[in-house]
Amino acid sequence: MPRTPKKPAEKLAPVANEILDQFGPAAGMSMGEIDAATRRLKRALVERMLGGELSHHLGYPAGGTKPDDTANHRNGTSTKTVLTDDGPVEVAVPRDRAGTFAPVLVPKHARRLPGFDDKVLALYARGLPVREIQKFLAEIYAIDVSPDLISEVTDAVVAEVTAWQARPLEPMYPVVFFDALRVKIRDESVVRSKAVYLALAVLPDGTRDILGIWIEQTEGAKFWLKVFNDLKTRGCADILIAVTDGLKGMSEALGVAYPSTTLQTCLVHLIRNSLDLAPAGRSGSRWRSPCARSTPPPPRRRPAPPWRPLRRGRGAGAFRRSPKCGARRGTTSSRSLRFRRRCVA
Repeated sequence: MPRTPKKPAEKLAPVANEILDQFGPAAGMSMGEIDAATRRLKRALVERMLGGELSHHLGYPAGGTKPDDTANHRNGTSTKTVLTDDGPVEVAVPRDRAGTFAPVLVPKHARRLPGFDDKVLALYARGLPVREIQKFLAEIYAIDVSPDLISEVTDAVVAEVTAWQARPLEPMYPVVFFDALRVKIRDESVVRSKAVYLALAVLPDGTRDILGIWIEQTEGAKFWLKVFNDLKTRGCADILIAVTDGLKGMSEALGVAYPSTTLQTCLVHLIRNSLDLAPAGRSGSRWRSPCARSTPPPPRRRPAPPWRPLRRGRGAGAFRRSPKCGARRGTTSSRSLRFRRRCVA
């Protein structure tokens, strides 16, 4: 199997030495001081971008001339502590007099910058409970978060997944692949092997789209009928070709929901089923027909004993049995005499 090519490293633009000198000396900084300098730089960039958003909202930059038709103006800042990948950062969010400014980078009532939720979700996807995630963030990032905050992050993703699962579908798909995978899933602190049902559709322009993901204890035609009805309820009225793995009862379940759909067995499963009927033979070849397997092999002939020429003085062209065959040296059997006469003739 070919290896997946590695993504090239992102080329970062160099930072001027004048900027680096403002955050620390050229030598003698510890990792803690480097992390603190990184948070300072992140805070400065966030505050600068928030100031740019307010300038765009008011229509004039800071320190500039206010237009005559604008009554709104700047009204100081408010301090807010947000959670980032590098730890908590305290930023100064600018305000306007009318209270109509709504920042995009750090929205109102937001306490986390983009990227922090991704780390929480990555830990949650690996099966860590809420308390373990809280302990991990406190040890690695020195962030003290409550279990309610972690539950809020995960619940928000569950709501998005539910909305994606119930999204409307196209009225017709040319080809849809239906298959189930066995995946280890943590359920109530116990890892169990469950069947994950997948429906992969090929759109008319050649692109692919996953229509849905369903989880069940085992794979069966009854649950596939539930999947087909779910797709039909969400707007998929017709499927031209359905590619499946030849599960028992699959054609009947598909005929109930989509009677005019053509059922095609997956090519990979056809090859696997063919190989199951062709076991390896004595020669190691797996490509033997059923007739060849039923025909018994021909009987093996006993190999002829080795012969070697006699010593000089016993006749030209004469042969005798090697001592390795069991005959004593100096004796001649009837078979050896017949073979010697045939060789001389």
